[in-house]
Amino acid sequence: MRKKLGLIVNPVAGMGGRVGLKGSDGAETLRRAIELGARPTAPARAAAALKPLLQLQDKIELVTYPDEMGASEARQLGFSPTVVGNIKSGATTSQDSRRAAKDLLAKEVDLILFAGGDGTARDICKAVGLALPVIGIPAGVKIHSGVFATNPKSAGDLAVMVLQGRVKNTGEKEVVDIDEDAYRRGRVSAKLFGYLKVPIERRCTQSVKSASAGDEHEIWVQESIAEHVVRNLSEDWIYLIGSGTTPRAVMNRLGLENTLLGIDAVENAELIGSDLNERQLLELITGRNTKIIITPIGGQGYLFGRGNQQLSPDVIRSVGADNVIVVATPNKLNSLQRRPLLVDTGDCAMDDQLRGYIRVITGYREEKICKVA
Repeated sequence: MRKKLGLIVNPVAGMGGRVGLKGSDGAETLRRAIELGARPTAPARAAAALKPLLQLQDKIELVTYPDEMGASEARQLGFSPTVVGNIKSGATTSQDSRRAAKDLLAKEVDLILFAGGDGTARDICKAVGLALPVIGIPAGVKIHSGVFATNPKSAGDLAVMVLQGRVKNTGEKEVVDIDEDAYRRGRVSAKLFGYLKVPIERRCTQSVKSASAGDEHEIWVQESIAEHVVRNLSEDWIYLIGSGTTPRAVMNRLGLENTLLGIDAVENAELIGSDLNERQLLELITGRNTKIIITPIGGQGYLFGRGNQQLSPDVIRSVGADNVIVVATPNKLNSLQRRPLLVDTGDCAMDDQLRGYIRVITGYREEKICKVA
């Protein structure tokens, strides 16, 4: 019997990222994102995940939802999907994602591949629980849960291995989401919502995001990193300060207000831009000497592509990959358990440019060479 693969695409996932809204949940947020010029990114990421599956298109049945929730992406690549359910095209909601998951479960698919973020993972969890294995295609703004592949291609590669029987073991992975309203105000309020059954293949899947330790020693190390960074700031250069507690320590050392979960701009120790989106960043830095200061996400290791989509491929390209400064405490690097740092910008050429080895500032006059994959 042919294996059945279920596909669900949340077409609006991730639209709030580059425009600085830190999420896409809710009709009002989506409306604001569109007003700010946001464009859908999930369909392209879903298509990237489907490409490795083309080798199996005559051996599997692809079951999906209509139009932008999967059928369009599948057909554009040459699949002839079985389409179930109904949607109002151009006005999909979280209820559509939950209904799609239930319908795919009823169709007895062997695996669900879904494109979205933590909010979509919650919808899938509510609908199917641990009834069948799923793989998340990372396409949202917040991707803290442990149910996602490291990038869209890895999601497709893992799906191939599962459908071919080369990966059989599954594990229960956390579905975590945060309060977006609190997140936009600079406060992270994360909650465990449940578990999904995910195929086990460590090189293809990401870990759940872990929080900073926050103890006195960790704070002291962050302050020593900040001292090193501030002493080496160049005059008349713009510095884009990324999200996280270690970049915040740099801002504190400068005596400046910062956006904990956004992107700020500093020049000559003065704040010249706060909580900037992609368009604002490009307007500010074009033709100017600029550097980016970022820290990897704890437990996951992502430098770009998770929660900082404002630092888009165009922004990174304008700054230059050589002008990216990475800061991290030894505890944060140790939380990766020898896994490399990661990038998932959505631009394969940019990801290739960022791969290799990079110096990470880990203390005052202390650095470590880390691999970026």
